[in-house]
Amino acid sequence: MFWLIPLFILILVVTAFALLGYGGGRTADWFTHRAELPAALRGLAALTGAVAAAVYAWGLLCVGGAVLEAEDGGAGSSPILPCRTDERAVHVIDYSVSFLPLSFVCETSDGGGYPADEVPGYVTPVAVILALAAVGCAVSSAYVTELRLRAGARKGEDR
Repeated sequence: MFWLIPLFILILVVTAFALLGYGGGRTADWFTHRAELPAALRGLAALTGAVAAAVYAWGLLCVGGAVLEAEDGGAGSSPILPCRTDERAVHVIDYSVSFLPLSFVCETSDGGGYPADEVPGYVTPVAVILALAAVGCAVSSAYVTELRLRAGARKGEDR
């Protein structure tokens, strides 16, 4: 499963840069008065999506580092290094990774578990809120475009 984390990070970074380029161009056009509101909303959606992807990639990088530490064998590797911040560390037998919400979970011998403090607490909420904002901007752009097309059709214009 570890090989999935670098793959996801690569995909998210490429996506973030692509969205950043597209969104930056659309919003720059709007600020120079060369674009209308729907294009600006699509640009804003792309920019917020880029930041959401970058924040989530940061969280995945933290999880990947924790997995590397957990898989590092040798002297001093028990209990698992990322799980040593809690007094329950003596009961840790394994770990698991959760992708939504993004966390590194230390599993204990009694069948329970607790999240390690490897992933900053802001990562999942910020990524989810920004992703929802991006979707909201994209839907708003489509709605404004639809309203303009309907208004034009009522006036008899062809666009």
